Amino acid sequence: MDDSFKRLSLREQVELLLPGWQSWYPSLFDAASDLGLIRARVCSPSSLMLSNRHAAVQSEALQAFKEQWSVEDEPELPPVTLRLQNKTYRLGQPRKRKRKKKV
Repeated sequence: MDDSFKRLSLREQVELLLPGWQSWYPSLFDAASDLGLIRARVCSPSSLMLSNRHAAVQSEALQAFKEQWSVEDEPELPPVTLRLQNKTYRLGQPRKRKRKKKV
């Protein structure tokens, strides 16, 4: 296939190869599949979850942005301890979970 054919939309490619495809196929995707323009591929079930796909896309976009604009990751700041009204707060550090007492 030459580059000009690849730049056409899927519908345009199908119509170019098989005019009147609507009379034989119920959908554009069925016609494109039979013509070999598209094909299914096996993938893991976790990759079908939108949240996973969006996380991967967001991660790729962030990496591309960093590369394009030469952005470096910011160094982690040391944790800060703050005391207010006899209570201690630690900022920038994960909270420790209190263990439940066994009865």
